[in-house]
Amino acid sequence: MRFVAYEHQHKHRVAVVDGEGVLFPLPGVRSLTELIGSTGSLPALLDAGAASYDVPPGPHLSEVRLLPPLRPTSVRDFVTFEEHVEGVRRSVDGVSGVPEQWYAAPTFYFANPHAVYGPHDDIPMAPGSAVLDFELEVAAVIGKEGRDLTPERAREHIIGYTVFNDWSARDLQSAEMKVGLGPCKGKDTATTLGPCLVTADELEPYRDTDGFLRLALTAEVNGETVGKDLLSNMSWTFEEMVAYASRGTVVRPGDVLGSGTCGNGGCLAELWGVRGERTPPPLKPGDTVTLTVEGIGTVSNTVVPGPDPVPLPTGRRRSRERP
Repeated sequence: MRFVAYEHQHKHRVAVVDGEGVLFPLPGVRSLTELIGSTGSLPALLDAGAASYDVPPGPHLSEVRLLPPLRPTSVRDFVTFEEHVEGVRRSVDGVSGVPEQWYAAPTFYFANPHAVYGPHDDIPMAPGSAVLDFELEVAAVIGKEGRDLTPERAREHIIGYTVFNDWSARDLQSAEMKVGLGPCKGKDTATTLGPCLVTADELEPYRDTDGFLRLALTAEVNGETVGKDLLSNMSWTFEEMVAYASRGTVVRPGDVLGSGTCGNGGCLAELWGVRGERTPPPLKPGDTVTLTVEGIGTVSNTVVPGPDPVPLPTGRRRSRERP
């Protein structure tokens, strides 16, 4: 089943979408995040979606503005593609190879759940940045709370999947990573989710014998294909990522876990690292990025100018006087 959130005639609704693009609004439901939290399991969510067919259908997809399918309670973005790590490390940090520590566990950072954009929204340039990049990912969405999960148990906690674009200001990222804490404002301005939440059962036919989802991934800039990969090239499964995320803490309904950027052109920085030059060039206002994931759908966003950064002083060098 496919769930979307949309705006139509100044109202926000949640609906199931059929194969013809017809929307079936869920009675009384305004937030998919709240619905997931109240249902707590995939079977219950499917039952709630099936109830939408008992009422008259709504508008067609072509008549509405699609919103992010859900508003995440949190966003963890993992780094699970070895090829991506190798290329971006060379581009952003100027060093080659993959750190040995990367293989020890599926590393992630927390992204901004308050900067989520819909599948066709315009994306502003990050303030102060001139080197904008896209990142082609798939995200798993948590359906019920869990702590210290095993990978086997984690599967029942994943309620669905969506396309994830981790927009990245590479110049800001490169500068701030020198502090040694990880990405900050380089990743803080925008994340695209969409076009829908595909329930986990729909993607089971794509699962290979090792537990990975074999989905074709394609990235285009201004209509030109710049990247192609398979989601099954991840080094950890989503279930293993959820298990790691829940270690010593909880994952909750509405949490979003990004796969990390795929290889073979899943972002521009990887290509820059491989080629030794910024080809294709960084994104600029007017550029349109289109990302397609087999079995889920397509998001397409156009870059627009962003605000100028609000000036701040540099850090003061203090005397370290003590009382």
